[in-house]
Amino acid sequence: MLEHLSAIYSGRFTTTEIERKSEIWKILVTCFFQQYVPVVGTIVDLGAGNGEFINAIQASRRIAVDLNPQTKDWLAPGVEFVEASSSDLTILEGNSIDTVFTSNFFEHLPSAEALVETLKECHRYLKNDGTLVIMVPNIKFVKEDFWDYLDHSLPLSHRSMIEALSLAGFTAIEVFPQFLPYTVKHKRVHPPLIFLRFYLRSRWLWRIFGKQMLIVASPI
Repeated sequence: MLEHLSAIYSGRFTTTEIERKSEIWKILVTCFFQQYVPVVGTIVDLGAGNGEFINAIQASRRIAVDLNPQTKDWLAPGVEFVEASSSDLTILEGNSIDTVFTSNFFEHLPSAEALVETLKECHRYLKNDGTLVIMVPNIKFVKEDFWDYLDHSLPLSHRSMIEALSLAGFTAIEVFPQFLPYTVKHKRVHPPLIFLRFYLRSRWLWRIFGKQMLIVASPI
């Protein structure tokens, strides 16, 4: 699968969809995710993709990690790129990261064992008071739509994700089984982005439309 990464991702989203995703992430970061990232700290975006999150977040040091070499072409000035496996981050300095963020990445891992190894690697590089922020499709709510993507391998629920975190030495401090809708792909109608700010403030809507989980964890 590795040799096909660039081809898969370059054809998955249209230019219009990529631009919309970038605007969505600017709002998500400003209105929600920045609270987990110290502005004077170091943030690692694991499985950074097109860099929408890492480009928008504020931090003294921003590091994008991905196996796809094309990721570096999407990164904003000042964002460092590390082409590496999530289970081998030896290029980083241990116990030096304030926040590890990952979105729509863990479902691409080949097995539960690979997930636990990745989480252990995150534990190794996070500071003792660091934060791990995970967003991933929740198979309990996404259901059969999970398999619409060729590179999806590992279905996870919030309960199985918590088990994996425990095995890797983390404790979950915030768990939202339903957070954001699944994907911008295949949507015929896109609501104005101003509604996203309202959605983030209206947690009752999460329980209606949310199909991706959000879990915030800390090292034990």
